[in-house]
Amino acid sequence: MKRQKRDHIERAFGKGYQAGIDGRSRSLCPHESGQARQQWMSGWREARTDQWDGLNRMAQVQKLSNLAHGGMRQ
Repeated sequence: MKRQKRDHIERAFGKGYQAGIDGRSRSLCPHESGQARQQWMSGWREARTDQWDGLNRMAQVQKLSNLAHGGMRQ
């Protein structure tokens, strides 16, 4: 797989997570189908779940930063 395509898919999770932090609707996903959409939706759901579980915005921003720098999702 080309690096550019892989990076696009990997970034989709972070972008979805950011949308979830911001409280945006999942209907605003910029991807119509495929792996990028799945990753974006997964990121969005994880951010919303983190909020419902009590993580404050700063904790979520830190988690997003860790993901962007090679951290692993749980």
